[in-house]
Amino acid sequence: MVRLLLIHAERFSFEVRKPAIREHEPVDGRGAGEFENPLVVFVAVERNDIPHRNYVIARAVHEILDVFRRVSASRVILYPFVHITDDPAPPSDALSVFQELEQRIRSEQVAVFRAPFGWYKRFDLLCRGHPLAELSRTIRPESAKQVQRQIPSRFLVILPDGSELDPADFVANPLADREVRILVQREALRQPGPGGEPRFLRYCRKFGIEWEPASDLGHMRYEPDAYILFECITRYVDQLVEELGIPVFRIRGTNMFDLSIPAVRKHAELFGDRLYELHADARHLVLRYAACHQQFSAVKDWSISYRHLPFAVFEIADSYRFEQSGELLLAFRVRKLHMPDLHIFCRDLEEAQRLSFSVHQLIHREVERVGRRYVLYYTVTESFYAQHRNYLLQLIQRDQRPALVRIIPDGIYYWVLNAEYHIIDELDRPREIATFQIDIDNARRFGITYTTSEGSAAHPIILHIAFLGSVERWIYLLLDTAAQAEASNRKPSLPFWICPVQVRILPLRSDLTNAALEIAKQLLAAGFRADVDDRDLELGRKIRDAETRWIPLIVTYGPKEVETGVLAVRIRESGEVRKLSLQQLIQLCNDLQGPYPKLPHPHLPILVSQRPRYVHD
Repeated sequence: MVRLLLIHAERFSFEVRKPAIREHEPVDGRGAGEFENPLVVFVAVERNDIPHRNYVIARAVHEILDVFRRVSASRVILYPFVHITDDPAPPSDALSVFQELEQRIRSEQVAVFRAPFGWYKRFDLLCRGHPLAELSRTIRPESAKQVQRQIPSRFLVILPDGSELDPADFVANPLADREVRILVQREALRQPGPGGEPRFLRYCRKFGIEWEPASDLGHMRYEPDAYILFECITRYVDQLVEELGIPVFRIRGTNMFDLSIPAVRKHAELFGDRLYELHADARHLVLRYAACHQQFSAVKDWSISYRHLPFAVFEIADSYRFEQSGELLLAFRVRKLHMPDLHIFCRDLEEAQRLSFSVHQLIHREVERVGRRYVLYYTVTESFYAQHRNYLLQLIQRDQRPALVRIIPDGIYYWVLNAEYHIIDELDRPREIATFQIDIDNARRFGITYTTSEGSAAHPIILHIAFLGSVERWIYLLLDTAAQAEASNRKPSLPFWICPVQVRILPLRSDLTNAALEIAKQLLAAGFRADVDDRDLELGRKIRDAETRWIPLIVTYGPKEVETGVLAVRIRESGEVRKLSLQQLIQLCNDLQGPYPKLPHPHLPILVSQRPRYVHD
């Protein structure tokens, strides 16, 4: 909380004596002063103000000017006074707040003097003593959601033919697209959903996806089956980014950045109370919430020509967002996530728009491959909508589906367009998965330039892209898809390429285990995750166990299979049993695998009996 003590003084004077902290600012001729009829504002900036600095500065300026005008003071004196708080902000952060307070008050055509920061000072003050002469104010930071609600905006539903509808009129139409209607009801009209307990939480336990009770809230752990899900997704998205046909540079870096760096701080302010902060070595640090900081910090040091553009930078970044405890949802809203973050650096807005069509197509293709469709929620600035409405309409026409559009004032965010790709989940809730943004500001903010064909310096336009959203959200999408299948009386399942075990071999007798192992090893050599259930259980129990674990192909292996070389392969999805040779089984696996990368068992024993029971059915 910014704390203010406001004194309307008849006279006020001060002079600096000696530095109070190592980070004291230069005096620069401001070491003493005498003033008549000032409003003296003693200010203390607290640690929790920094993530919300835009909001608290604006509110503090409003309160100061309100009192200034009511008491008819001659000027405002800003006087650092850390003694009215027991939780001060780091000096560099507090000084930057003081400097901006001074600038904003001066921009209102009000005379203002700021006493030097970080010094012991002597002062004399003669208070006027009227009812408004001694006041205090506390500026409490608001949450990101509260600030978001204060942004003036208007909503439209835009149809593929270009017509615009009021959200309420769209929802009232009984023939409106059901999923788009739900998105509009929840996001534009703020109508609550039905609620309930989602099935996907049960599936998370099945595959060993849990909250980590020994950590902070909102942190997940991945047990062996879940680890395979995670690794499959990261390998696939690493493959996916190459499909755009432009150079992709991969980097790695730190997960924390110094908030005293203006570019870092300005970018971080947009995330408000979702920042994960820490203090070390007298520095105020923020844990990254995406790959932006590291990629931009690296690219600003590159020598870039227009001939190099467009190019992309990619990292699967561990990211941290301090989500509210009441909003945490396993695999969807978490405090530590893994973001496959791609940034494309473009010459200009036209090139960014052209590339965004390919991005848009890839994002849709991936969700359609798992049998789902996205509904689109675009947020655009007023000027971008006025000047580039036709571009937005082209995106909507490619979907042949209405889209929800929110129009906001210019200058609030670093982007001019933010595209959110939502699924409608099992409980009729919109859930954002993938996204892309057109960023016009961060290249300037971070000092990223390229040399144009004329030899001048220019700032590139940046596309921010998460093809699959976070790894966690793609897992959520797959498990929600399984939940919707079960709700429709179909077998819940995962796509073949990501199943922790793809083929399980069930020897009918213990003396056939070694032969079954040889088959499993050949499947492993072909790139498929196969194991052998050698436990001393009845065949029916083994089949039920494989079904419970959603293993797509189950092979029973007895004397007849040894003699003929023909395997009895049970296909879980359809329930049919096929007679296949080993080579035919491998070909079937290849067909089911499709374009996705192969990942054999990472460090898991082939024999089921050698694994601890880590699955929580």
